Amino acid sequence: MKHALVVGGTGMLSDVTLFLKKEGYFVSVIGRDPSKYERISDSSHSTFLSVDYHDDRQLLNKIQHTIQQHGPFQLIVAWIHSSAPDALRIILAEAAKTKVEFHLFHVLGSSSNLEKIKEAASVPANCLYHQVQLGFILEGNRARWLTNHEIASGVVAAIKEDHPIKVIGVLEPWEKRP
Repeated sequence: MKHALVVGGTGMLSDVTLFLKKEGYFVSVIGRDPSKYERISDSSHSTFLSVDYHDDRQLLNKIQHTIQQHGPFQLIVAWIHSSAPDALRIILAEAAKTKVEFHLFHVLGSSSNLEKIKEAASVPANCLYHQVQLGFILEGNRARWLTNHEIASGVVAAIKEDHPIKVIGVLEPWEKRP
């Protein structure tokens, strides 16, 4: 069975977790709240990695354990806040050790500098790197942030389309952002 990792897969990306399970993946889900996982769980096709990704040692242990138990990742979806600067590096380093080619869909905020972030990610040779940038929605004279459903639907579209960069919503005009 194919193995996917979803960082933030019980909240904003919970629909991505459900989509991947329907697509035949075994999904390892990183989160902090087990009760959120229980809403989307069916333990035969997923596992919950209760970890705060700010804790580098604990994150490393959980990633190593899930790879050992369920095999290498073929797909990673990662929405990681900048307050955990080493989390993505830790995940990618462990995924790279398996020598199996995998896709990374790196979910980023609207003001992110995509090139700078890609350089900092230290993408291993066996990783096919994709960026998913979250924008905003214009509705007449107003603007609003994306809903969780819009974000998850956009990430699913990015996975299906397999393009290197996907923008969900719009990024311009910048001065209209909420």
